[in-house]
Amino acid sequence: MENGHLRIASVNVNGIRAAYKHGMADWLAGRDVDILCLQEVRAPDAIVHELLGADWHILHAEAEAKGRAGVLIATRKSALEPVATRDGIGDDYFVTSGRWVEADYALTTAEGTPTTLTVVSAYVHSGEVDTPRQADKYRFLDTMITRLPQLAAASDHALVVGDLNVGHTPRDIKNWKGNVKRAGFLPEERAYFDRFFGEEIGWKDVGRELAGEVDGPYTWWSARGQAFTNDTGWRIDYHMATPGLAARAAQAVVDRAASYDTRFSDHAPLVVDYKF
Repeated sequence: MENGHLRIASVNVNGIRAAYKHGMADWLAGRDVDILCLQEVRAPDAIVHELLGADWHILHAEAEAKGRAGVLIATRKSALEPVATRDGIGDDYFVTSGRWVEADYALTTAEGTPTTLTVVSAYVHSGEVDTPRQADKYRFLDTMITRLPQLAAASDHALVVGDLNVGHTPRDIKNWKGNVKRAGFLPEERAYFDRFFGEEIGWKDVGRELAGEVDGPYTWWSARGQAFTNDTGWRIDYHMATPGLAARAAQAVVDRAASYDTRFSDHAPLVVDYKF
């Protein structure tokens, strides 16, 4: 943590082994990240530790199903270390799904005041209309409705980052009109985000607040056609923060690759600096 700024990055790596083969290490080496949150890790714990190396404290929740999901929070040891960690969102149904991990940190503000921060790396189901996958997605979102206020009550600041697999508004999807009946932009899914960011739960969409009312910036692009080249994307990767933490967000950057063939994942990292 330099100059009182805490840099937190989140990215769905679409398989960490493949991501490292395609340049993720170079991206990470030049980004000065303090807390790194990954989704769709899709690798055994030993491989994760081997790839990231000894400079990181690693909290990794593997999915029971091999080659599926998996989330982690890696904390740069030279910057800080978590004081407590938890695996799971609180519903036993998801206990082996590899979709939710939490880490607590003790920080000191520039004024010398102690404060606490909880960070979550989350991977919401992609879903599929009228299938059990969509039912699981709604159950997970329902559990988030319960868990978010608990996190806010237990820590001075709380942050949920990750691939949440829902575009909240038409600003979040380039071709939104063609997707209103598809998982990821269903009105029923978007209603959860109205609650997350509305009066009921009261968290903030940091990426949107810093970008303003513009299209995107997108964080995922389909492999079909020229979606990446034409920036026909979806903004489905989030930093969701309690209001006090959102007020500390100084800048948010989507690290979109320069070209299709230089990407290390089909998602781009979302990197946010928080002032402490």
